[in-house]
Amino acid sequence: MLERFRETWAKIMTPIADLLLRLGVSPDAVTFVGTIGVSAGALWFFPRGEFFVGVLVVTAFVFSDMVDGIMARKSGRSSAWGAFLDSTLDRIGDAAVFGGLVLWFGGEGDDTVLMVVALCCLVGGQLTSYARARAEALGMEAKGGIAERSDRLVAVLVMTGLSGLFDLPILLTIVLWVLAVASAITVVQRVLMVRRQSLAQA
Repeated sequence: MLERFRETWAKIMTPIADLLLRLGVSPDAVTFVGTIGVSAGALWFFPRGEFFVGVLVVTAFVFSDMVDGIMARKSGRSSAWGAFLDSTLDRIGDAAVFGGLVLWFGGEGDDTVLMVVALCCLVGGQLTSYARARAEALGMEAKGGIAERSDRLVAVLVMTGLSGLFDLPILLTIVLWVLAVASAITVVQRVLMVRRQSLAQA
């Protein structure tokens, strides 16, 4: 759903990408720094219940995911290695975001049910990405579904930030339950996509 806005955001991020290239910064360096920033922000602030500040820090580094791609294309450095690195480190960042929430609910948040729900979001997100990667490795396609990565990430960050800003924990509860269900449905959708393609090839 949010993929339609990528072109707009790309235009906004392009001047930043140009500046970094002029400074001699490599796309891979931006990818690494972005992942470290996202992971550190989520795993430091979320387990302490500092959701709004945590979201601000994480969001600041999330945009590097777009900047590094623009840099790679403009510098002619797009490669299989860059795509692999970007995708792999994205999984680390995503896991850190939900992992930080798992730690909060398992600690000071003291809510075993929501800890499990957040863990389901983490696992569901990883399975969604794995299903696509495995399908593509087999020469098939498993894109789409009701909750792609960008949708999940924006939803959890927006609602977590608002939850912390207005002291409304119900917002975090709602988004985690919705994402847990949506992630599970997306995994099933992608499995069925691959099954249909597999049967068509038989």
